[in-house]
Amino acid sequence: MDPFLLLRFVHLIGLTLMGAGLIGVFVCDMRSRQTSDLNLFGQVVSMIALFYDGLVVPGALLLLASGTWLVVEYHDGWAFLETPWLAGMIALFAFEFIEGNTITRLYFMRLRRLTREAMAAGDWTTDLRWVRGEQLASFTHFLDIPILMVIVALGALRPDNWIAFAIGTGIAVAVATALNYWVPRMYPWSSDEEA
Repeated sequence: MDPFLLLRFVHLIGLTLMGAGLIGVFVCDMRSRQTSDLNLFGQVVSMIALFYDGLVVPGALLLLASGTWLVVEYHDGWAFLETPWLAGMIALFAFEFIEGNTITRLYFMRLRRLTREAMAAGDWTTDLRWVRGEQLASFTHFLDIPILMVIVALGALRPDNWIAFAIGTGIAVAVATALNYWVPRMYPWSSDEEA
């Protein structure tokens, strides 16, 4: 079997897992915004962790391993820096990998811990209400899928200049900003009176 095709196949499996996980996280986050029931909220937060740890992380690791191997073996190592579509994909993946394992992961770990504490206490806590509404974590969460779409577009279209990378990244940030503004208004967190 051709090693290049096998690596590409593994790369596509990683992309599929990561994309499915990010969509699952997005849907669960939307559902968590619609409930004032602490038990249901706790279940949704657990599902977010399941999607991250069960799909996003394995997918990202498969992408990292297969992508690194593809670059080293078939793109002459550091020569990828001269190829805008490939360098752009790697830069955006590195950004998402770092952001996802710092801001987003730390936020959801803290949210899960505070949810468990609130469930043990039998009521919403002030800390849980405060963490639930953090804007930076919300923005980075909304940025995940648009950035993944830019990465896929760069790999599929393979532009030979940096214009597509700049436009795609700009659109992704604009979409994430719009989502960060509009989604909390369309699906507001439950008020203190409801919770």
